Order: sequence, then structure tokens, then C-alpha cells
Amino acid sequence: MYLSRLHLEHFRNYRELDLCFSAPVTLVQGRNGQGKTNLLEAVYYLATSKSRHARMEREAVDRAAVDEPIPYARIRGEVERNGESTTLEILFTQRGDGQNYTKQIRVNGAPRRSMDLIGHLRAVLFVPEDLTLVAGSPSERRRYIDVALCQIDRGYCQTLSRYQKVVTQRNSLLKQLQEQEQTDGPEAAAQLAFWNDQLVELGTRVLARRHTYLAALAPIARRVHAELSQQQESLELLYLPSFNTGLYSEDDYQRLREGEEVETDEIAGLEVGAETIGQRFRERLEARRGVELRAGSSLYGPHRDELVFVVNGWNLRTYGSRGQQRTGALALKLGELQAMAEATGEKPVLLLDDVMSELDAQRRAALLEALADVRQGIVTTTNWGQFSRDFQQGAQLLEIEAGVATSAAGSL
Repeated sequence: MYLSRLHLEHFRNYRELDLCFSAPVTLVQGRNGQGKTNLLEAVYYLATSKSRHARMEREAVDRAAVDEPIPYARIRGEVERNGESTTLEILFTQRGDGQNYTKQIRVNGAPRRSMDLIGHLRAVLFVPEDLTLVAGSPSERRRYIDVALCQIDRGYCQTLSRYQKVVTQRNSLLKQLQEQEQTDGPEAAAQLAFWNDQLVELGTRVLARRHTYLAALAPIARRVHAELSQQQESLELLYLPSFNTGLYSEDDYQRLREGEEVETDEIAGLEVGAETIGQRFRERLEARRGVELRAGSSLYGPHRDELVFVVNGWNLRTYGSRGQQRTGALALKLGELQAMAEATGEKPVLLLDDVMSELDAQRRAALLEALADVRQGIVTTTNWGQFSRDFQQGAQLLEIEAGVATSAAGSL
């Protein structure tokens, strides 16, 4: 898998860019605010159909696009796989209200759904904000798992989308029942029965697939983390559902939820079956129906689950130093690279957005080693000096200023 060409029109601060990638690693240098991150965002869009930064489609459109008869932005990429070339395209066009934009997907020129784009190009993006992944909110860690899994397993992405719609509809019903003061009793139970069935069916599939992914990722991340910590620390990645599936003792489950010390030797590597998950999920919904009705919200399910980093028995979010948390985040991302390659048989594109300046020498060396093993990497930096002369000689070198990219050989 290799992105051979990237074409941008009115995307972010790029009025137009036509870039051919000519080396396994492309090193992009420029001052802050010149467009380095935007370049990586365009590649990430092609891989996931979503932005890492933009909340609305119009944020992706260059201001100069308003001069066009119909304001628009375009991302187009050519991906080489197994001797064949696939053209991926995302087009943002202004709606009639003049404020919002519609996103259209094309694969080899044919209209497709966003979901159909995923899998043609896979990418692992590492940005400075990811260094706070361990200490950030649970929603950030859930999002991390979902983005990785959607690129590996399109079926998971479809199930997750359906599950999220069910949560929205079930929340609406719970809110309605709350406002009508129907907080308990057979009538409320009857109205919830249908949505409970949907929630359990789809939620169980989401939860089970996350378990499987983390079971594959955890030993890889553990090995990387041990190397980064010079064999002084042992990392465990533990998936913590919003209800105890039986994987943990009740005491360990509560200690994990509270961020306390746990004995991970008896937990790591264990798995739980989908049938057990579904049964425990349904039992929890029945037992806590009154609580959810009073809250007017779905309190249990994969949308409330957590990923826990435990080092030598201690919760890294609660007790880890800033350096330990960064090491955990880096081990997770480097582990993701290998886990994705093993799951799909293809190495993803590695996108590094000026993270070298945030890391010490040992962690930089680990990233450079990972770059040496990928089929393609695109790295941004503000400082050429962060990379050795030998590294630069083996890379395609680009400079970006105000949305214009140039190489040592001249203008692109």
C-alpha cells in the first residue's frame, strides 16, 4: 500500500497542490501555520473519511474558494496496491444556504459512501495531542480504538454506526419517559424492550471486537514499552466495559474503575465470549432501568467503556508521571502500526506531525526505527536539524510555506 500522488484544491490553506511521492519517507519542513499539518490531514481524510481536527466540513475549505462559481474543496489521491492503482476522492461543495458544505466520496470516479472509502488506504497518525492520550478523557481512547478498528474491519465500522444510532434513539425515548415522569413500571419497560434488544445485540458485537483487537495489540505494545523503558516497566492494556462482563473479579473491576493498583498477572490475556457479554449487558440494563430512566440517558454500553493503561500494577492515568504517560502513548501508537499490518497483511502509512520536538532522544530513536520498517511515512518538522544527514539523504525533502510546497530540486 503506497500513496503515490496527492492532489489538493482549495483544501485548508492549499489553493492547489499536486504532489508525487518518490521515496519511502517524505520529510516536510516549515514554520508553524504554513500547512504541514493540513497536508497530513488530507492523507488522513483519504484513509478514514474524517478529519482529525475539523468539526464541520466547511472548516476544510480554503477561504479563496468563495471566488469560485460554486465554492468547493477537493482531496484526491492515487493508491498503489498489488500492482493496481485506485483513485480516491473527497469533494466538499457548498450547499444552497451558502454556509455549510456537503461531502461527496468517489472511488475510481464512481460515487460511494464514506464507509466504502475506508480500507483502500490505511494510515496511523501520531500528533502531539496523542501524547496526552493516556491522561485524556475516556472518549479520546474510545475514539482511538474505533478509528483503528474501522480501518481494519469495515464490518465493525458498519456495526458501530448502527449502534450509535440506536443509542441516540434510545436516549430520546429515555428523555421522553423522564419528562413524562414514567421513571419505572411495566409501561416504561415495554417501551424500552425493543431498543434494549438492539442495544445489546449491536453493543455486544462492538465490545467483543474491541476485546479481540486489544488482545492482539496488547502484547505488541507491551514489548515496545519494555524496550522504551529499558526493561524496567511492564505495560498492560486492559479493556474496561461500563459493566463487569465477568472478565474481572468484582474487586478488581471496582479498583480499575477507581484507578487503583491491581494485580494484572491474572487478568492480562484473558478473553470473554460474546454470549457472556450479551447476557451480562442485558442483566445490567434490567437491573439499572430505573437509574437510566431518571437520568434520561443510556448509561451502559460501549459508548461508556474505557481503555486502561496499567504499568507494574499501577494505573498510568492516575499515578504515572508525564514521561511515563508519554511512553505509554508512544507504545500504543507503535503497537498499532504492527497490529494493523498483521491484521490486514499490509503496512499502513505512518503520519508523524512534528512529534519529534516533543520527545527525548530515546523515544525519537524508537520512532525512527519504526519509520525504517514502514512502506511509507510522511513526517513534518519545523527543524531540519532533528534529523540526521543520512536520514535526510534517504528521504524526499519538501518545504512548505503559505500552502506552497517546494523540493530541493525546485517548485513542485
